[in-house]
Amino acid sequence: MLLVIDVGNTNITFGVYDDKKLVLTFRMMSKLPRTSDEFGVNMVSLLKSNGIESGEIDGAIIASVVPDVMHSLNGSVMRYLSVDPVIVGPGIKTGIKVKTPNPKEIGADRIVDAVGAYEKYGGPILVLDFGTATTYDYVNEEGDFLYGITAPGIRLSAKALWEGTAKLPEIEIKKPKSILAQETISSMQAGLVYGQIGQTEYIINQVKKETGVDNLKVVATGGLGGIICPETKLIDVYDRNLTLDGLRLIYEKNQNR
Repeated sequence: MLLVIDVGNTNITFGVYDDKKLVLTFRMMSKLPRTSDEFGVNMVSLLKSNGIESGEIDGAIIASVVPDVMHSLNGSVMRYLSVDPVIVGPGIKTGIKVKTPNPKEIGADRIVDAVGAYEKYGGPILVLDFGTATTYDYVNEEGDFLYGITAPGIRLSAKALWEGTAKLPEIEIKKPKSILAQETISSMQAGLVYGQIGQTEYIINQVKKETGVDNLKVVATGGLGGIICPETKLIDVYDRNLTLDGLRLIYEKNQNR
């Protein structure tokens, strides 16, 4: 079995594949400091509680945008699962050519999403990830990563509202019944959700306009994408497990090196 690990700014998402089938996912918080032993004990316990023994894991791959986590996490995988994980970074075979002025600036998570989207849906494609930041990445028909747009994510925008103002409360992020809000909570929800929908549609349309690509496939992932995607016809596919699938695909590409 293969363990794939996506280290984001908010959560660390773990997935277990039996061949090409995703059989288990679980999460830990990224910002909570942990030793390699704490990571290892938690991983082994969560695997076992779902019927998977640590000895059944014979491969692992990690993509991270949080460097401080990597030493402990990498050590835990090696010590508790007895596998040497593949780390997504320079020198790793992905099948995607990053053709930007400074390819090293592109986060591992965005490369992984691009690989997953291009391999599963083909190109040209625009990949949206509704995470801590909302990202929009363009991959052409030949598999070249050419452009990326980065905007504040919904949770980040919400946090700015309630931390930057004295009277606005912390709220649940969900679509209100109407954009015509009459009280504080629904007015914040309306601004956050409908604002994200408007931003999403404008950016998609602008990318199509400036690239001149009318047959652009638009694929989205990320937890909060489940709120946004049903509200617009410009997103063709919502693929919740796109990042995990991308990690599996990259792992497979690097097995015969």
